[in-house]
Amino acid sequence: QVQLVESGGGLVQPGGSLRLSCVVSGRTLAFYSMGWYRQAPGKQRELVARITPGDNTNYTDSVKGRFTISRDNAKNTVYLQMNSLKPEDTAQYYCNRAADSLWSWGQGTQVAVSS
Repeated sequence: QVQLVESGGGLVQPGGSLRLSCVVSGRTLAFYSMGWYRQAPGKQRELVARITPGDNTNYTDSVKGRFTISRDNAKNTVYLQMNSLKPEDTAQYYCNRAADSLWSWGQGTQVAVSS
C-alpha cells in the first residue's frame, strides 16, 4: 500500500515562496518518475512539474522559472520549491507518479496566494 503525505502549504503574499514536501511510503521512490499536481476550485487537476529517476525535470509553462522540483531518494521525499508566487497559483497541491497509472492520492496541501 502506497501512502503519499504532502506538507508545506500555507498562506503567502504574492511574490512569496513556499517549499512543499511529499513523503512516499510503501515504494522505493528512486524507481519512479514523480510529479507535483495542483487543483484549483472548479478546475481539473493538472501536472505542473515532473522529475524522472535520472533527475530530468520539466514544467508546465505557467510555472517555468518559478518552481523547482527535486527529490531525495534516501528520504523517499519529493520537493517543490515555489518562488515568485502568484494568486493564480492558489490550489490544492498533490504529489503522485508522473505516469498513466497513478497511486491513490494523498490529502494534498493547500497553497493560498493572497495579499
